[in-house]
Amino acid sequence: MKGNEEIMKKRINLAGGLALAAIMALLTVMPMHAQVIVDGKPVQVHSGRIRGNVTWTNDRHWVLRGAVFIEEGATLNIQAGTRVVGEAGSVGTLIVLRGGRLNAIGTAAAPIVFTSDQAPGTRARGDWGGIIINGRAPINVPGGIAEGEGDTGVYGGNDPNDNSGIMRYVRLEFAGTEFSPDNELNGIAFQGTGRGGTYEYIQVHMNKDDAFEWFGGSADIKYAVASNTGDDSFDWTFGWNGRAQFLAVAQRGDDADTGIEADNNEFNNELLPRSAPTIYNMTLCGDPTTRFGSESTRGVLLRRGTAGELRNFIVRGFKGVGLEVNGASTVAQANQGSLRLSHWILYGNNAGNLHASAQGLVTSGVFTNMRVGEDAGIGDCFNVDAPDWQPTGIATLAGGQMTPAQPPNDGFFEPVTFVGAFPPKPAVSWAAGWTAFPQS
Repeated sequence: MKGNEEIMKKRINLAGGLALAAIMALLTVMPMHAQVIVDGKPVQVHSGRIRGNVTWTNDRHWVLRGAVFIEEGATLNIQAGTRVVGEAGSVGTLIVLRGGRLNAIGTAAAPIVFTSDQAPGTRARGDWGGIIINGRAPINVPGGIAEGEGDTGVYGGNDPNDNSGIMRYVRLEFAGTEFSPDNELNGIAFQGTGRGGTYEYIQVHMNKDDAFEWFGGSADIKYAVASNTGDDSFDWTFGWNGRAQFLAVAQRGDDADTGIEADNNEFNNELLPRSAPTIYNMTLCGDPTTRFGSESTRGVLLRRGTAGELRNFIVRGFKGVGLEVNGASTVAQANQGSLRLSHWILYGNNAGNLHASAQGLVTSGVFTNMRVGEDAGIGDCFNVDAPDWQPTGIATLAGGQMTPAQPPNDGFFEPVTFVGAFPPKPAVSWAAGWTAFPQS
Protein backbone atom coordinates (compact mmCIF):
# COMPACT_ATOMS: atom_id res chain seq x y z
CA MET A 1 0.00 0.00 0.00
CA LYS A 2 1.17 3.48 -0.80
CA GLY A 3 0.95 6.23 1.86
CA ASN A 4 -2.45 7.08 3.25
CA GLU A 5 -4.34 6.39 0.02
CA GLU A 6 -4.99 2.67 0.22
CA ILE A 7 -5.96 1.63 -3.32
CA MET A 8 -6.29 -2.14 -3.57
CA LYS A 9 -5.29 -3.39 -7.02
CA LYS A 10 -6.96 -6.78 -7.29
CA ARG A 11 -10.64 -6.28 -8.14
CA ILE A 12 -13.21 -7.65 -5.69
CA ASN A 13 -16.78 -6.74 -6.65
CA LEU A 14 -19.33 -6.37 -3.86
CA ALA A 15 -23.03 -5.64 -3.87
CA GLY A 16 -23.98 -2.04 -3.25
CA GLY A 17 -26.19 -3.03 -0.31
CA LEU A 18 -23.20 -4.10 1.76
CA ALA A 19 -22.21 -1.45 4.29
CA LEU A 20 -18.82 0.12 3.77
CA ALA A 21 -18.06 -0.72 7.40
CA ALA A 22 -18.27 -4.38 6.46
CA ILE A 23 -16.15 -3.75 3.39
CA MET A 24 -13.46 -2.10 5.47
CA ALA A 25 -13.46 -5.10 7.78
CA LEU A 26 -13.09 -7.43 4.81
CA LEU A 27 -10.00 -5.54 3.69
CA THR A 28 -8.15 -6.79 6.76
CA VAL A 29 -8.47 -10.40 5.61
CA MET A 30 -8.28 -9.89 1.84
CA PRO A 31 -5.06 -10.25 -0.13
CA MET A 32 -2.74 -7.27 -0.35
CA HIS A 33 -3.37 -5.04 -3.34
CA ALA A 34 -7.02 -6.09 -3.65
CA GLN A 35 -9.28 -3.44 -5.11
CA VAL A 36 -12.80 -3.32 -3.70
CA ILE A 37 -15.52 -2.20 -6.10
CA VAL A 38 -18.89 -1.00 -4.74
CA ASP A 39 -21.65 0.10 -7.09
CA GLY A 40 -19.14 0.01 -9.90
CA LYS A 41 -16.69 2.35 -8.14
CA PRO A 42 -13.48 1.57 -6.25
CA VAL A 43 -13.28 2.37 -2.55
CA GLN A 44 -10.40 4.59 -1.51
CA VAL A 45 -9.44 5.27 2.12
CA HIS A 46 -7.76 8.44 3.29
CA SER A 47 -6.28 9.10 6.73
CA GLY A 48 -3.93 11.62 8.25
CA ARG A 49 -2.96 14.83 6.45
CA ILE A 50 -3.84 16.42 3.13
CA ARG A 51 -1.05 18.53 1.68
CA GLY A 52 -0.82 20.46 -1.56
CA ASN A 53 -3.68 20.59 -4.08
CA VAL A 54 -5.68 17.34 -3.96
CA THR A 55 -8.83 16.34 -5.85
CA TRP A 56 -11.28 13.63 -4.83
CA THR A 57 -13.03 12.48 -7.97
CA ASN A 58 -16.56 11.14 -8.35
CA ASP A 59 -15.41 7.90 -9.99
CA ARG A 60 -14.76 6.33 -6.57
CA HIS A 61 -16.03 6.29 -2.98
CA TRP A 62 -13.81 8.12 -0.48
CA VAL A 63 -13.56 6.93 3.13
CA LEU A 64 -12.47 9.18 6.00
CA ARG A 65 -10.44 7.07 8.41
CA GLY A 66 -9.98 8.94 11.66
CA ALA A 67 -9.38 12.69 11.71
CA VAL A 68 -8.35 13.87 8.25
CA PHE A 69 -6.72 17.32 8.34
CA ILE A 70 -6.47 19.75 5.43
CA GLU A 71 -3.26 21.52 6.33
CA GLU A 72 -2.38 25.19 6.03
CA GLY A 73 -1.71 26.01 2.39
CA ALA A 74 -3.46 22.86 1.16
CA THR A 75 -6.71 22.60 -0.82
CA LEU A 76 -9.03 19.62 -1.05
CA ASN A 77 -11.28 19.76 -4.11
CA ILE A 78 -14.26 17.38 -4.21
CA GLN A 79 -16.05 16.83 -7.50
CA ALA A 80 -19.82 17.04 -7.93
CA GLY A 81 -21.54 13.71 -7.35
CA THR A 82 -18.84 12.36 -5.03
CA ARG A 83 -19.72 10.22 -2.00
CA VAL A 84 -17.54 10.67 1.08
CA VAL A 85 -17.99 8.16 3.90
CA GLY A 86 -17.05 8.65 7.54
CA GLU A 87 -15.69 5.45 9.03
CA ALA A 88 -17.51 4.74 12.29
CA GLY A 89 -14.85 2.68 14.04
CA SER A 90 -12.19 5.36 13.66
CA VAL A 91 -14.54 8.37 14.01
CA GLY A 92 -13.92 9.60 10.48
CA THR A 93 -13.92 13.42 10.48
CA LEU A 94 -12.84 16.11 8.01
CA ILE A 95 -11.05 19.11 9.53
CA VAL A 96 -9.91 22.23 7.71
CA LEU A 97 -7.02 23.81 9.58
CA ARG A 98 -6.41 27.57 9.50
CA GLY A 99 -5.07 28.46 6.07
CA GLY A 100 -6.43 25.29 4.46
CA ARG A 101 -9.33 25.18 2.00
CA LEU A 102 -12.16 22.79 1.26
CA ASN A 103 -13.80 23.24 -2.14
CA ALA A 104 -16.75 20.82 -2.18
CA ILE A 105 -18.69 22.02 -5.19
CA GLY A 106 -21.67 19.91 -6.16
CA THR A 107 -24.69 20.66 -8.32
CA ALA A 108 -28.43 20.29 -7.78
CA ALA A 109 -28.36 17.22 -10.04
CA ALA A 110 -25.16 15.83 -8.52
CA PRO A 111 -24.75 16.89 -4.88
CA ILE A 112 -21.75 15.87 -2.82
CA VAL A 113 -22.87 13.50 -0.04
CA PHE A 114 -21.02 12.97 3.25
CA THR A 115 -22.56 9.96 4.95
CA SER A 116 -22.25 6.98 7.29
CA ASP A 117 -20.44 3.73 6.50
CA GLN A 118 -23.32 1.72 7.94
CA ALA A 119 -25.90 0.00 5.75
CA PRO A 120 -29.15 1.84 4.94
CA GLY A 121 -31.70 0.88 7.59
CA THR A 122 -29.03 0.71 10.32
CA ARG A 123 -27.59 4.25 10.06
CA ALA A 124 -28.04 6.56 13.03
CA ARG A 125 -27.04 9.94 14.40
CA GLY A 126 -23.42 9.96 15.50
CA ASP A 127 -22.13 7.27 13.14
CA TRP A 128 -19.13 9.44 12.22
CA GLY A 129 -17.63 12.83 13.05
CA GLY A 130 -18.60 15.69 10.74
CA ILE A 131 -16.85 18.71 9.20
CA ILE A 132 -14.90 21.38 11.11
CA ILE A 133 -13.70 24.54 9.38
CA ASN A 134 -11.10 26.56 11.28
CA GLY A 135 -10.39 30.11 10.19
CA ARG A 136 -8.62 33.32 11.12
CA ALA A 137 -11.66 35.57 11.57
CA PRO A 138 -12.19 37.35 14.93
CA ILE A 139 -13.78 35.61 17.90
CA ASN A 140 -14.56 37.09 21.32
CA VAL A 141 -12.65 34.56 23.40
CA PRO A 142 -10.02 36.33 25.55
CA GLY A 143 -6.76 36.32 23.63
CA GLY A 144 -8.56 35.92 20.31
CA ILE A 145 -7.57 32.27 19.78
CA ALA A 146 -9.42 29.13 20.89
CA GLU A 147 -8.98 25.37 20.67
CA GLY A 148 -11.73 23.39 18.98
CA GLU A 149 -13.55 20.57 20.72
CA GLY A 150 -11.99 17.14 20.39
CA ASP A 151 -8.54 18.43 19.29
CA THR A 152 -9.96 19.80 16.05
CA GLY A 153 -7.45 22.64 15.75
CA VAL A 154 -7.02 26.24 16.83
CA TYR A 155 -9.17 29.00 15.38
CA GLY A 156 -9.57 32.75 15.49
CA GLY A 157 -7.51 35.73 14.41
CA ASN A 158 -7.95 39.19 12.95
CA ASP A 159 -9.02 38.60 9.33
CA PRO A 160 -12.82 38.75 8.88
CA ASN A 161 -12.35 38.11 5.13
CA ASP A 162 -10.43 34.88 5.63
CA ASN A 163 -11.27 32.31 2.95
CA SER A 164 -11.59 28.62 3.89
CA GLY A 165 -13.13 27.51 0.59
CA ILE A 166 -16.49 26.74 -0.99
CA MET A 167 -19.29 24.35 -0.06
CA ARG A 168 -22.18 24.24 -2.54
CA TYR A 169 -24.85 21.56 -2.97
CA VAL A 170 -23.55 19.42 -0.13
CA ARG A 171 -25.54 16.98 1.99
CA LEU A 172 -24.14 15.72 5.30
CA GLU A 173 -25.98 12.99 7.20
CA PHE A 174 -25.72 10.71 10.29
CA ALA A 175 -22.74 12.52 11.80
CA GLY A 176 -21.97 14.01 15.23
CA THR A 177 -20.04 11.33 17.12
CA GLU A 178 -20.20 11.66 20.90
CA PHE A 179 -16.69 11.69 22.39
CA SER A 180 -17.97 11.91 25.96
CA PRO A 181 -21.21 12.95 27.70
CA ASP A 182 -22.30 16.36 26.33
CA ASN A 183 -19.29 16.48 23.97
CA GLU A 184 -20.44 15.67 20.46
CA LEU A 185 -19.33 17.03 17.12
CA ASN A 186 -21.57 19.35 15.17
CA GLY A 187 -22.55 18.54 11.62
CA ILE A 188 -20.62 21.56 10.33
CA ALA A 189 -18.70 23.70 12.82
CA PHE A 190 -17.60 27.11 11.55
CA GLN A 191 -14.80 27.95 13.98
CA GLY A 192 -13.54 31.49 13.41
CA THR A 193 -14.43 31.04 9.75
CA GLY A 194 -14.26 34.15 7.57
CA ARG A 195 -16.64 35.65 5.04
CA GLY A 196 -14.21 35.08 2.18
CA GLY A 197 -15.58 31.57 1.71
CA THR A 198 -18.89 30.58 0.11
CA TYR A 199 -21.43 28.29 1.83
CA GLU A 200 -24.75 27.67 0.10
CA TYR A 201 -27.19 24.86 -0.66
CA ILE A 202 -26.14 22.74 2.30
CA GLN A 203 -28.20 20.19 4.24
CA VAL A 204 -27.25 18.66 7.59
CA HIS A 205 -29.52 15.70 8.36
CA MET A 206 -29.74 13.40 11.39
CA ASN A 207 -26.78 14.89 13.23
CA LYS A 208 -26.35 13.94 16.88
CA ASP A 209 -25.32 17.40 18.06
CA ASP A 210 -26.07 20.78 16.44
CA ALA A 211 -26.49 20.79 12.69
CA PHE A 212 -24.78 24.14 12.03
CA GLU A 213 -22.78 26.03 14.66
CA TRP A 214 -20.73 29.20 14.41
CA PHE A 215 -17.98 29.79 16.95
CA GLY A 216 -17.39 33.46 16.21
CA GLY A 217 -16.13 34.50 12.82
CA SER A 218 -17.99 36.14 9.97
CA ALA A 219 -18.93 33.28 7.62
CA ASP A 220 -22.10 33.76 5.60
CA ILE A 221 -24.57 31.05 4.58
CA LYS A 222 -27.48 30.87 2.18
CA TYR A 223 -29.99 28.13 1.29
CA ALA A 224 -29.42 25.76 4.22
CA VAL A 225 -31.54 22.94 5.66
CA ALA A 226 -31.22 21.43 9.16
CA SER A 227 -33.38 18.31 9.51
CA ASN A 228 -33.93 15.81 12.34
CA THR A 229 -31.07 17.23 14.38
CA GLY A 230 -30.34 15.66 17.76
CA ASP A 231 -29.70 19.00 19.47
CA ASP A 232 -30.00 22.57 18.13
CA SER A 233 -30.58 23.13 14.44
CA PHE A 234 -28.69 26.45 14.19
CA ASP A 235 -26.40 27.65 16.98
CA TRP A 236 -24.00 30.55 17.39
CA THR A 237 -21.64 31.88 20.04
CA PHE A 238 -18.29 33.68 20.57
CA GLY A 239 -19.14 36.69 18.41
CA TRP A 240 -20.53 35.40 15.10
CA ASN A 241 -21.47 38.36 12.90
CA GLY A 242 -22.09 36.74 9.53
CA ARG A 243 -25.09 36.96 7.21
CA ALA A 244 -27.67 34.31 6.39
CA GLN A 245 -30.71 34.01 4.16
CA PHE A 246 -33.15 31.21 3.32
CA LEU A 247 -32.75 28.77 6.22
CA ALA A 248 -35.11 25.88 6.99
CA VAL A 249 -35.56 23.66 10.05
CA ALA A 250 -37.52 20.43 10.45
CA GLN A 251 -37.24 18.59 13.78
CA ARG A 252 -38.08 15.10 15.00
CA GLY A 253 -39.12 14.86 18.65
CA ASP A 254 -37.12 11.77 19.61
CA ASP A 255 -34.00 13.91 20.14
CA ALA A 256 -34.12 17.65 19.45
CA ASP A 257 -33.65 20.90 21.30
CA THR A 258 -34.10 24.40 19.87
CA GLY A 259 -34.41 25.59 16.31
CA ILE A 260 -31.99 28.43 17.11
CA GLU A 261 -29.82 28.69 20.22
CA ALA A 262 -27.99 32.01 20.16
CA ASP A 263 -25.29 33.26 22.53
CA ASN A 264 -22.74 36.03 22.63
CA ASN A 265 -20.36 34.45 25.14
CA GLU A 266 -21.41 32.03 27.87
CA PHE A 267 -18.73 33.14 30.32
CA ASN A 268 -18.97 36.90 29.82
CA ASN A 269 -22.07 38.14 28.06
CA GLU A 270 -20.49 41.52 27.21
CA LEU A 271 -17.34 40.40 25.40
CA LEU A 272 -16.62 41.94 21.99
CA PRO A 273 -16.95 41.49 19.09
CA ARG A 274 -20.54 40.73 20.03
CA SER A 275 -22.53 38.05 18.25
CA ALA A 276 -24.69 40.04 15.83
CA PRO A 277 -25.64 38.08 12.69
CA THR A 278 -28.03 39.44 10.08
CA ILE A 279 -30.59 36.78 9.11
CA TYR A 280 -33.48 37.12 6.67
CA ASN A 281 -36.09 34.56 5.64
CA MET A 282 -36.15 31.53 7.87
CA THR A 283 -38.77 28.84 8.50
CA LEU A 284 -38.52 26.76 11.68
CA CYS A 285 -40.78 23.74 12.19
CA GLY A 286 -40.65 21.74 15.39
CA ASP A 287 -42.35 18.45 16.17
CA PRO A 288 -45.62 19.21 17.98
CA THR A 289 -46.57 15.53 18.48
CA THR A 290 -45.31 12.70 20.67
CA ARG A 291 -45.10 10.29 17.73
CA PHE A 292 -41.31 10.15 18.01
CA GLY A 293 -40.81 11.54 21.52
CA SER A 294 -41.24 14.44 23.91
CA GLU A 295 -38.45 16.70 22.66
CA SER A 296 -38.32 19.62 20.16
CA THR A 297 -38.62 22.16 22.91
CA ARG A 298 -38.24 25.77 21.71
CA GLY A 299 -38.27 27.57 18.40
CA VAL A 300 -35.82 30.41 18.98
CA LEU A 301 -33.79 31.05 22.15
CA LEU A 302 -31.84 34.32 22.19
CA ARG A 303 -29.63 34.60 25.25
CA ARG A 304 -26.29 35.50 26.86
CA GLY A 305 -26.08 38.95 25.30
CA THR A 306 -26.50 38.17 21.63
CA ALA A 307 -27.43 40.97 19.28
CA GLY A 308 -28.51 40.64 15.66
CA GLU A 309 -31.09 41.41 13.01
CA LEU A 310 -33.65 38.64 12.41
CA ARG A 311 -36.50 39.30 9.99
CA ASN A 312 -39.05 37.41 7.87
CA PHE A 313 -39.29 34.39 10.19
CA ILE A 314 -41.94 31.66 10.50
CA VAL A 315 -41.90 29.62 13.74
CA ARG A 316 -44.40 26.80 14.29
CA GLY A 317 -44.94 23.45 15.96
CA PHE A 318 -42.54 23.47 18.91
CA LYS A 319 -43.63 21.83 22.16
CA GLY A 320 -42.35 24.81 24.14
CA VAL A 321 -42.48 28.48 23.24
CA GLY A 322 -41.83 29.89 19.80
CA LEU A 323 -39.55 32.75 20.92
CA GLU A 324 -37.69 33.35 24.18
CA VAL A 325 -35.34 36.25 24.95
CA ASN A 326 -33.34 35.15 27.96
CA GLY A 327 -31.25 37.24 30.37
CA ALA A 328 -30.81 40.90 31.22
CA SER A 329 -27.93 41.36 28.80
CA THR A 330 -29.98 40.08 25.86
CA VAL A 331 -33.04 42.15 26.76
CA ALA A 332 -30.75 45.18 26.98
CA GLN A 333 -29.52 44.52 23.44
CA ALA A 334 -33.13 44.58 22.27
CA ASN A 335 -34.03 47.76 24.15
CA GLN A 336 -31.04 49.66 22.80
CA GLY A 337 -31.72 48.56 19.22
CA SER A 338 -28.88 46.08 18.74
CA LEU A 339 -31.20 43.05 18.71
CA ARG A 340 -33.84 43.73 16.06
CA LEU A 341 -36.72 41.40 15.21
CA SER A 342 -39.57 42.13 12.82
CA HIS A 343 -41.90 40.46 10.32
CA TRP A 344 -42.36 37.20 12.20
CA ILE A 345 -45.26 34.74 12.14
CA LEU A 346 -45.50 32.49 15.20
CA TYR A 347 -48.29 29.95 15.58
CA GLY A 348 -49.03 26.44 16.78
CA ASN A 349 -46.31 26.32 19.42
CA ASN A 350 -47.72 24.18 22.20
CA ALA A 351 -46.53 26.11 25.27
CA GLY A 352 -47.31 29.47 23.69
CA ASN A 353 -45.83 31.48 20.87
CA LEU A 354 -44.04 34.06 23.02
CA HIS A 355 -42.21 33.65 26.31
CA ALA A 356 -43.00 36.41 28.80
CA SER A 357 -39.71 38.19 28.07
CA ALA A 358 -40.42 38.24 24.33
CA GLN A 359 -44.05 39.21 24.92
CA GLY A 360 -42.90 42.30 26.77
CA LEU A 361 -40.67 43.36 23.86
CA VAL A 362 -43.53 42.86 21.41
CA THR A 363 -46.06 44.71 23.57
CA SER A 364 -43.70 47.64 24.04
CA GLY A 365 -43.06 47.89 20.30
CA VAL A 366 -39.38 46.99 20.45
CA PHE A 367 -40.05 43.99 18.20
CA THR A 368 -42.38 45.07 15.40
CA ASN A 369 -44.76 43.48 12.92
CA MET A 370 -45.00 40.22 14.86
CA ARG A 371 -48.04 38.15 13.87
CA VAL A 372 -48.86 35.80 16.73
CA GLY A 373 -51.36 32.96 16.41
CA GLU A 374 -52.05 33.52 12.71
CA ASP A 375 -51.58 30.58 10.36
CA ALA A 376 -48.76 31.31 7.89
CA GLY A 377 -50.29 29.00 5.30
CA ILE A 378 -47.26 26.80 4.68
CA GLY A 379 -47.21 23.13 3.72
CA ASP A 380 -46.69 19.97 5.78
CA CYS A 381 -43.33 20.67 7.33
CA PHE A 382 -43.95 17.97 9.99
CA ASN A 383 -43.56 15.16 7.44
CA VAL A 384 -40.13 13.87 8.46
CA ASP A 385 -39.74 11.88 5.23
CA ALA A 386 -40.53 14.81 2.93
CA PRO A 387 -41.02 18.11 4.76
CA ASP A 388 -42.77 20.84 2.81
CA TRP A 389 -42.05 24.38 4.00
CA GLN A 390 -43.50 26.25 1.04
CA PRO A 391 -46.48 28.58 1.37
CA THR A 392 -49.41 26.92 -0.38
CA GLY A 393 -49.92 29.97 -2.58
CA ILE A 394 -49.51 33.72 -2.87
CA ALA A 395 -52.81 34.30 -1.06
CA THR A 396 -51.45 32.95 2.24
CA LEU A 397 -50.01 35.11 4.98
CA ALA A 398 -46.45 33.91 4.30
CA GLY A 399 -46.97 33.98 0.54
CA GLY A 400 -48.02 37.56 0.15
CA GLN A 401 -50.55 38.97 2.60
CA MET A 402 -47.76 40.05 4.91
CA THR A 403 -45.28 42.35 3.18
CA PRO A 404 -41.78 41.14 4.05
CA ALA A 405 -38.90 43.27 5.25
CA GLN A 406 -36.39 43.89 2.49
CA PRO A 407 -32.83 42.85 3.31
CA PRO A 408 -29.81 45.08 2.74
CA ASN A 409 -28.76 45.60 -0.87
CA ASP A 410 -25.18 44.54 -0.29
CA GLY A 411 -24.50 41.89 -2.93
CA PHE A 412 -25.20 38.98 -0.61
CA PHE A 413 -28.89 39.23 0.18
CA GLU A 414 -31.62 38.74 -2.41
CA PRO A 415 -34.81 40.84 -2.51
CA VAL A 416 -37.92 38.90 -1.42
CA THR A 417 -41.69 38.94 -1.84
CA PHE A 418 -42.49 36.40 0.90
CA VAL A 419 -41.94 35.64 4.60
CA GLY A 420 -40.08 32.47 5.54
CA ALA A 421 -37.44 30.48 3.71
CA PHE A 422 -39.35 29.51 0.57
CA PRO A 423 -41.34 31.21 -2.19
CA PRO A 424 -45.02 30.28 -2.47
CA LYS A 425 -46.23 27.58 -4.79
CA PRO A 426 -46.23 27.04 -7.74
CA ALA A 427 -42.62 28.29 -7.62
CA VAL A 428 -40.08 25.46 -7.41
CA SER A 429 -38.56 24.90 -3.97
CA TRP A 430 -34.83 25.61 -3.82
CA ALA A 431 -34.48 22.44 -1.70
CA ALA A 432 -35.93 20.19 -4.40
CA GLY A 433 -33.77 17.48 -5.93
CA TRP A 434 -30.57 17.65 -3.91
CA THR A 435 -31.87 17.17 -0.33
CA ALA A 436 -32.88 13.80 1.16
CA PHE A 437 -34.48 12.73 4.44
CA PRO A 438 -33.69 9.06 5.24
CA GLN A 439 -34.52 8.14 8.81
CA SER A 440 -31.87 5.41 9.10
